[in-house]
Amino acid sequence: MSELRKKQRWVVGITGASGSIYGIRLIETLLNADIDVHIVISNAGWRVLHEELGWSSTDREGILKEKFGSYPGACIYHPVADIGASIASGSFQVEGMIIAPCSMGTLSSVANGASSNLMTRAADVMLKEGRPLVLVPRETPLHAIHLENMLKLSRLGVKMIPAMPAFYFLPQTMDDLINFVVGKILDSIRINHHLFKRWEG
Repeated sequence: MSELRKKQRWVVGITGASGSIYGIRLIETLLNADIDVHIVISNAGWRVLHEELGWSSTDREGILKEKFGSYPGACIYHPVADIGASIASGSFQVEGMIIAPCSMGTLSSVANGASSNLMTRAADVMLKEGRPLVLVPRETPLHAIHLENMLKLSRLGVKMIPAMPAFYFLPQTMDDLINFVVGKILDSIRINHHLFKRWEG
């Protein structure tokens, strides 16, 4: 059995859509499960991390090491401009990729095969290699172009998980709402978790 199959590797992308905490919570959960995570963050994504979570973007690798360095899984950061990174090639095997949150600009690029940076190139690799690709759109309201791009990708097997938290489990905190969305992402890629209470009828 290869080393890859002994330990999972996933790619997580964070774009400039609001809701960067979804991507951060996802990374934390994967790393805590001893899964290696390859991270790519767009320049707009770094801006949102600063605006929403107070993260500094001056030492990007340093802050990721500070936030994620103590988990069992390994955190591997790839600058979005590094089109020659490992995850840009189909020969580098990973389980799949999640972009959370996914901006409409990134979604459009993926839907139309425009691989202009590492984020969209890595997503294109998932499509061409037939690996799982999960997008977490965070926009409202949606117009026809947004919906048509989502439909195009859905027909290719891409999973769309809009950031729509549920309320049937009576959430008490913001964390409860965040964990629900992240839990639904993990359900879609068949990774066990205990982030929210499941409906039992």
